[in-house]
Amino acid sequence: MANIQTLDPDASPLNYFGWELRRQREAAGLTQPQLGNIIFCTGSLVGQVETTKKIPTRDFSERVDMALGTDGVFSRLVGLVLRSQLPTWFQAYADMEAKAAYISTYQAQLVYGLLQTEEYARAVLATGMPKDLDGLLAARMERQRVLQKEKPPLAWAILDEAVLYRPIGGEEVMRAQLQKLLDFADHRWVSIQVLPFEAGEHASLDGSFTGMRFDDDPDIIYTEDLISGHMTANPETVRESSLRYAHLQATALSVEKSVERIRRVMEERYGARP
Repeated sequence: MANIQTLDPDASPLNYFGWELRRQREAAGLTQPQLGNIIFCTGSLVGQVETTKKIPTRDFSERVDMALGTDGVFSRLVGLVLRSQLPTWFQAYADMEAKAAYISTYQAQLVYGLLQTEEYARAVLATGMPKDLDGLLAARMERQRVLQKEKPPLAWAILDEAVLYRPIGGEEVMRAQLQKLLDFADHRWVSIQVLPFEAGEHASLDGSFTGMRFDDDPDIIYTEDLISGHMTANPETVRESSLRYAHLQATALSVEKSVERIRRVMEERYGARP
């Protein structure tokens, strides 16, 4: 007889997902291979999700809901599961990010997480040598759903021009990433500016930072160091950061000229025309 792993559904969102998947599958009278055939995956994958060996994706969850007629249970639950895969120190930020009405960020090294392609994000996350790269990647992609909400936040990103030149993941990955930035040019709720090299010294030489405003909560400023992140609602810090961001916006290229700069770098650096 097979040794069936028993999960504690109260232990974590991932445990609950696996426990509920097994319960619903068995209630439908399906084996793991049978359910796998219905949702176009292997029975082994179903088993790995049921035993928390594999992190479920949103696509997997939506297919399970359709196959088992569970009225969106797993599609709703997967958001909590993926959020739980984020580093503990980052989860509070992700919770606030999901509620923000306005996000303003300056990024000196990398494309902002909500604007990254999957392959770019994979290359970035891999540098931290995580134990579960796929889980972290799925969690980052899940965060981006905030821009697809019926009422998304207004998001303003200023990217140092160095971000465009740093070949994260190689030329093919960068071509796709820069194209994604260009695709946001017509997005009503997302604006991107490039802080050009010719700006010289500027108001945030100390590094990247992100500000968030809310309908009912105090403004927050978020920064990161090598191993953790820091949020503060201190009014003086928020005021100073807002002043610096205003200076960055004034120094950066306009949104229209930023599109031209991204196109130029994409062609000259990575050998492709949009």
